[in-house]
Amino acid sequence: MRVLLITGKGGVGKTTVAAATALRSADLGYRTLVMSTDPAHSLGDAFALPLGDDPGEVVPGLFGQQIDAQRRLDSHWGTVRDYLADLFDWGGASSISAEELVVFPGMDELFALAEVQDHVASEAYDVIVVDCAPTAETLRLLSLPDVLGWYMDKLFPMERRVAKVIRPVLSKVMSMPLPGDDVFEAGEGFYERIEGVRRVLSDPDITSARLVMNLEKMVVAEARRTYTYLGLFGYAVDAAVVNRIIPDAVTDPYFKRWREVQSEHLETVEGAFADLGLLKLRLFDEEMIGVDKLRLVGEELYGEDDPTDRLAESAPFSMRDEGDEVVLQISLPFVERTEVDVIRHHDEVIVTVGSYRRALVLPDSLRRRQIVGARLKEGMLDVRFGVKDE
Repeated sequence: MRVLLITGKGGVGKTTVAAATALRSADLGYRTLVMSTDPAHSLGDAFALPLGDDPGEVVPGLFGQQIDAQRRLDSHWGTVRDYLADLFDWGGASSISAEELVVFPGMDELFALAEVQDHVASEAYDVIVVDCAPTAETLRLLSLPDVLGWYMDKLFPMERRVAKVIRPVLSKVMSMPLPGDDVFEAGEGFYERIEGVRRVLSDPDITSARLVMNLEKMVVAEARRTYTYLGLFGYAVDAAVVNRIIPDAVTDPYFKRWREVQSEHLETVEGAFADLGLLKLRLFDEEMIGVDKLRLVGEELYGEDDPTDRLAESAPFSMRDEGDEVVLQISLPFVERTEVDVIRHHDEVIVTVGSYRRALVLPDSLRRRQIVGARLKEGMLDVRFGVKDE
């Protein structure tokens, strides 16, 4: 089983790359599903075929799906949403405001992404290609299990026990709606669902992310940041796709400066992503829409290579012994020392890079050790743990 996450800044052509990758996979005999979790679905437009909420056949061996995120949201969040809406309404918010307040930004996309787990569990496909939402949204969603993990492990069980005790008493003296067991069960189900998809997507033997970019300064910078943050949250990246390269055959003077700029940026990309597979696509002279044209894109993108192969070995985390110390190594490419902060909090190590923070639960072998140092060198963060406390 392989899951390929195709992501990048909006407008760089990631939907075309996702569709072409999936079509190439199906042509090689793999049972393939390509699915869109981007609220602004364009996957059906890429194939020039109607796609719906359920997988539909595109060509033999290839199925496409544009997920109805609102439907998933209603199914998995409805109970919690209804309780919170009642709570806000009791607090004085209008019914319309209450409805708006109880659906957090990105939740619909998150449940769309969680559909990946269902398809993996079904074993109906050999390959799943995911046309992700634009980079910022994808990163926020992929980090959510870590953000909620501490709350669900530490506070949620306590809140449930307290609510069970005080509910009969408070319900007699005040009108404030209190959460019932169905609300807590729905909350647990929500967390288990996103934690399940995190396990699938963070397994490098199953899932690889591929970064799509154009040769523009801001786009390349965004791709580098994405590479960093995916490493922070434990997601393996195996390829960078450079799209819309002006071909050598274009000699019109109008494009001369553009070619010079692209050449400079391509040199930057080749150095920055040297440890990844680097795939290149030229700027075509027409829209690459429809199965026949997407097949040409896939052939140019992968050549004789199998698109389902891991195009680079990527292990965001590793541990090694160094004498009496144990070193936890985290891949953080393109990060400056001043951008990283590492602290120990109980049984967790909290790593902060820019605006993103991840709490790493330590294995038993490290919980009784102390952090004795941390060093960032050549894109790798080494956190050193000293000998066990006596």
